[in-house]
Amino acid sequence: MSRIAIVFHSGYGHTKKMAESVAAGAGGELVAIDAEGNLTPEQWAILNAADAIVFGSPTYMGSVSWQFKKFADASSKPWFTQAWKDKIAAGFTNSASMNGDKLSTLHYFFTLSQQHGMVWVGTGLMPSNSKAATRNDINYVASFAGAMATTPSDASVDEMLPGDLETARLFGERVAAVTARFNK
Repeated sequence: MSRIAIVFHSGYGHTKKMAESVAAGAGGELVAIDAEGNLTPEQWAILNAADAIVFGSPTYMGSVSWQFKKFADASSKPWFTQAWKDKIAAGFTNSASMNGDKLSTLHYFFTLSQQHGMVWVGTGLMPSNSKAATRNDINYVASFAGAMATTPSDASVDEMLPGDLETARLFGERVAAVTARFNK
């Protein structure tokens, strides 16, 4: 069975809830970046042993959180030895606004993955973009590059929309399926 790691930073808990949904779909292991942007040696070992790494961060000011950026900078150690080369990569994010420049965050993850020589996987989900679509439909935010969620700035973690969380779970399933096919 493939080993999938979901490495993420969550400022207020919303991105953590998305990470849990991705992990539920992927059968993956959560690797939380701490409030100071650090991982333990054991967490780095999980990433190095994984067949796939899914990156997650809230979108703050049009990009990843500073804690995620610190982690990304520290990933230059595995980069130097090409430890993550040919692993599957993917990403997800959440912000308060419908757009919120979330795509910039996904592009950041994509660029990081390409620097490591990884193989990127998108959502593979059709958007909910008809007149009949409702805000709680799967992939209502209509992202192909990675999973996106929108949570109003005054909404609690428990108020995240089930459709956004189901999108994250289905995204996790896709990452697991691609990883299994890639690692035959």
